[in-house]
Amino acid sequence: MMKPQEKIVAPVALVEVKKKGVKCPELVRGFRDVLPEEQWFWNRVEEVARDITKSYGFGRIRLPVLEFATLFERSAGKDSDVVTKEMYVFEDPAGDRVALRPEGTAQVARAYIEHGMVNVPQPVKLWYIESFFRHDRPQFGRYRQLAQLGLEALGSAEPIIDAQVILMAHRFYRTLGVETIIHINSLGTPSSRRDYIVELVNYFRGHKNKLSELDKRRLQKNPLRLLDSKEPGMAELKGGAPQIVNYLDAESKAHFMKVLEYLDEAEVPYVLDPHLVRGLDYYTHTIFEAFVAEPKTEEMKGLALGGGGRYDGLVPMLGGRENTCAMGAGLGIDRTILAMKQAGVYQPSEEKKVDVFFCQLGDAARRKGLAVFEKMRAGGIVCAEAFGKGSLKAQLEIADKLKSKLTLILGQKEVLDGTVIIRDMDSGAQEIVDVTKVVGILARRLVAKTKLSLVEQTALDAENEENGIVVKKEEPKKEEKKVEAPARVEKKRKLFGRSR
Repeated sequence: MMKPQEKIVAPVALVEVKKKGVKCPELVRGFRDVLPEEQWFWNRVEEVARDITKSYGFGRIRLPVLEFATLFERSAGKDSDVVTKEMYVFEDPAGDRVALRPEGTAQVARAYIEHGMVNVPQPVKLWYIESFFRHDRPQFGRYRQLAQLGLEALGSAEPIIDAQVILMAHRFYRTLGVETIIHINSLGTPSSRRDYIVELVNYFRGHKNKLSELDKRRLQKNPLRLLDSKEPGMAELKGGAPQIVNYLDAESKAHFMKVLEYLDEAEVPYVLDPHLVRGLDYYTHTIFEAFVAEPKTEEMKGLALGGGGRYDGLVPMLGGRENTCAMGAGLGIDRTILAMKQAGVYQPSEEKKVDVFFCQLGDAARRKGLAVFEKMRAGGIVCAEAFGKGSLKAQLEIADKLKSKLTLILGQKEVLDGTVIIRDMDSGAQEIVDVTKVVGILARRLVAKTKLSLVEQTALDAENEENGIVVKKEEPKKEEKKVEAPARVEKKRKLFGRSR
């Protein structure tokens, strides 16, 4: 019979041997981690998205990651690339065929029908920022998990809705520091498009010997996709292809002209692109894509940041009320951030500033330090720490790298005395203060050093009141208000292209 210690020693030795040969699993191809240093861009994009959608009266909707696969097969088209090549489809434990969502418009249309939104005032305006999944070929600006800002307006056929969604996309990019130009086209109605497709097929059949095998399949299954082909030699062939604008019926022409007039009035820069198509079958009438106006690199040339269009037949196709018209857009967040970086948009330096660095020495100081740190955070003071470091020298070096204005030092003696040391990082001067009053004292020191309050005023006032500190507040001068108001109005006029 084995001794008890032998049962313990043998497995431990085996584990140690195995650990030496362990390889960490790698990321799945086409997916990525967004690290802390990238978060400012994502936060900025979401902040601008919230502001713009709120100002245009769009409400947020949060969509599920999984849907029944039939939703996308019916909406996108059984021959579309999304359905035939890109969807992540599998059978769940209940035996249902489900899919990771490849796009959001079909989901919104499903939600519109399922939740009876047809009975509320129209149009119903919704927005979302979600991750979508497509088993596409990974390349510059394209991931298999992609993030999109979606804008959807359901329940109106008015051309002004088309223009509003396009204008929102343009304002979104401009606010983020990216100048874009809109490529726009019209696909007309399904009936007018059928006549055009006949002519398009006849044209490309005459050049069938010049088509790749992929484009030959597109010619059979989805001829419109030939206009979006990047295969060798297609650019020249497309130049001679018939243009859909010449086949639009009177209704489609009138709708498209009104959209362009609205964009002209709003001074949205655009170009007519007769070869622009979209990869999903539900689009009708207006379609558009946004490109960087003056790309600085080859990779950004021809890379659409986002796009969308009208999808008047989607809701009826999914079982909703007939004649329910809609317009939407999907703006790629990953590509938007690439464009921001290439445009020179980076995190403002003030976002990185640290007002106070908190040093602690010993276990007792760490325990007390958590409470002190929380008081500073609640008081709106931008504070950093290195609780994992034990050496005061190492902590002060970090404080210096972060350009902290002040440093708090809390050791065992200070814990016993109920005090804390404030060190001025510029002069090296130190003073000992009551730990219960440190937040208010820090606030006064910071104001004195910067001449500006870098704390959240509401939280600071409460802390100052608790500590018996009176901060004199200056009332805004009336004459300043009179000067600023016209300036704000003029700024808004310029923003919306109505400068006098």
